Amino acid sequence: MTDTTTGTDTTAHLLDLGPQTRIVARLAAAVRDEQLTDGTPCPAYPVGTLLGHLTGLAAAFRDAARKDLGATTDTPPTDSEPRLAPGWRTELPRVLGELAEAWRDPAAWTGMTRAGGVDLPGAVAGAVAADELVIHGWDLARATGQEYTPDPAALEAAHAFLRAAAAEDPSRGGGIFGPVVPVPEDAPLLDRAVGLSGRDPGRTPR
Repeated sequence: MTDTTTGTDTTAHLLDLGPQTRIVARLAAAVRDEQLTDGTPCPAYPVGTLLGHLTGLAAAFRDAARKDLGATTDTPPTDSEPRLAPGWRTELPRVLGELAEAWRDPAAWTGMTRAGGVDLPGAVAGAVAADELVIHGWDLARATGQEYTPDPAALEAAHAFLRAAAAEDPSRGGGIFGPVVPVPEDAPLLDRAVGLSGRDPGRTPR
């Protein structure tokens, strides 16, 4: 069911993000140091920068769930290039775990919160978090040559969010991260979500 005031699939409410955060953490743990400068499907983000972005967004959406508004939630992601801290191999899985735990609180999905400097309903923020984890998990897996099967519930929530976002912005082709890439309707759901995000599911980063 879609909330007509936000365009967001309300089935995302109370989604457990733990399975998807653990998948992303496993992908990150398998990244070799020599891969940090490799390209990813995000043209401006090599692997190291993408990992820095994941660390930052995990902290931001953790705090958005907690309604702990401040520097992590108020700063647009485009304000500065994400930097990978020396201790990222410990920090990233820790913050991902904290994100998942924060969104297990039903209060996270109610009321208003903020992420990326934008005020939005808690349920929308949860859907955006699922989308970020699913799509950037694909980015990381594709860039580092790893197999990727996202959590089915998180993938469903991400696809619903991306589909609603695309419908709201047909003039640009609708992609959150770029114009929508057409994908056959009978393609796997992950490929359709990737296409809606503005990526070619068949493209390699190099």
